[in-house]
Amino acid sequence: MDIMISLLSGALDLPWWGYVVVALVLTHITIVSVTIFLHRHQAHRALDLHPIPSHFFRFWLWLTTGQVTKEWASIHRKHHAKCETPDDPHSPQVYGIKKVFFEGSELYRKESKNLETLERYGHGTPDDWIERKLYTGHSVSGVVLMFIIDFVLFGVTGITIWAVQMLWIPVTAAGVINGIGHYWGYRNFASADASTNIVPWGILIGGEELHNNHHAFGTSAKLSNRWYEFDIGWLYIRILETLGLATVKKVAPTPRLAELRPAVDFETLQAVITHRYDVMAKYIKSLSQIAREEFDHLKDSHAELHDANWRKTLKRWLVRDVEELQAKEKAALDSVLSKSSRLATIYTMRLELSALWERSTASREQLLKQLQDWCHRAEASGIAQLQEMSLRMRSYAIA
Repeated sequence: MDIMISLLSGALDLPWWGYVVVALVLTHITIVSVTIFLHRHQAHRALDLHPIPSHFFRFWLWLTTGQVTKEWASIHRKHHAKCETPDDPHSPQVYGIKKVFFEGSELYRKESKNLETLERYGHGTPDDWIERKLYTGHSVSGVVLMFIIDFVLFGVTGITIWAVQMLWIPVTAAGVINGIGHYWGYRNFASADASTNIVPWGILIGGEELHNNHHAFGTSAKLSNRWYEFDIGWLYIRILETLGLATVKKVAPTPRLAELRPAVDFETLQAVITHRYDVMAKYIKSLSQIAREEFDHLKDSHAELHDANWRKTLKRWLVRDVEELQAKEKAALDSVLSKSSRLATIYTMRLELSALWERSTASREQLLKQLQDWCHRAEASGIAQLQEMSLRMRSYAIA
C-alpha cells in the first residue's frame, strides 16, 4: 500500500503552486524551443545555432511535442509563401477563425502528409542519423517518454502536467498565433497579409505574439520593433550569442530619418523600398485621417455614412488592393470616391505607391522616374498629408 501511495504521489512532493511553476517552466522551455530553433533558426535562417543548444532544442521538442523539424519548417515556409491564399495551410482568412483556432493542429497534421510541401519547402532541415532513426522515425516515443518522466516525478499530478505540455503548442501556436495572429490585433506594418500583433509583450508565447512584425520582416531574428514591445525570445538569443552559442544573421531595418534630400534620387528609392512597410503604415494612417474628415462631409449625400459600422467597412476597403474587393464592394467604394476628389486622390496614389516595389520587372531608372513623378504630384496636390508623406520619403535613410 505504501509503495502504491508513493508511486501515485511521485518522487517529488511539492505544494500546489510548485506544480503550477513546474508546468509553466516546462511549457516555457517548449515555446522557447519552437520560436528559437524551429521558427527563427530552421524555418527562416535568421540565426545560426551552436550544435549544443540546437540539439537540446531538437531533443526537447521530441519529448514535449513529437514535432518533426522538416514538417514544421516546410509548413511554415509554405504559410509565408502562400499567405492568405487557398494554398495557405492555416489561414483564418480562408478557413475562418473558428476552424483555425479550434482545429489548427488538425490542419497542421493534414498538411504534414503533403509530400509535395515537404519536398519543396523542407530543404536544409536536419537529416542526420538520429533525426532519421529516432526523432522522425519514432516521433511518438518522445511524448510517451515524457509521460513516464512526469508520472515518476509528480505522480498523478504529473499526468495533468503532461496534458498541459501536450496542449500548449496546439493551443498557443496552432490556435492563437495562426488564428488570432491573422485575425485580430494591432499592426505596425502594412504587410501584404492580415497578420497582427496580439499584444506588445511577447512573453507567454516567446515573442511570437508580435506576428505582424514577423510577417513584415520574416528573416529577422528579432520580432520586436517598437520601444514598448518586448520579445523574450530575442533576449534568450542575445544571451546565447554572448555565450558564443548563437550568431544572429539578420534583424529588421530600423526606419531612420536624415536630412531632407533636395531631390528624389537612387538613394531615396533604395531607402523607400527598404522601409516600404513603414512607408505604407504611415500612409494608411494619413488615409484614415482624411477618410474620417471626408465621411463627415459626405453624410448628406450618403445617408449610410451615418452608420459607424459602414464607415469602418469603407476604411477597410480603402487599404485593400482592388483585386481583393468583390464587385459590389468596389462599386460601393467607387460611389464614395466619386464624391470626394481629395479621398480619391490619396486612395489612387496609395495604389501607385504600393505598386512601386511590386514591379520587379522595372529597371532602377524606371522605378526612380515613377517615384519622382509620385513625389512631384504629391507635393503639388494641395493635400497636406500627401505633401508630408513625400517629404518624409525624401528623408528616409539607410543605416
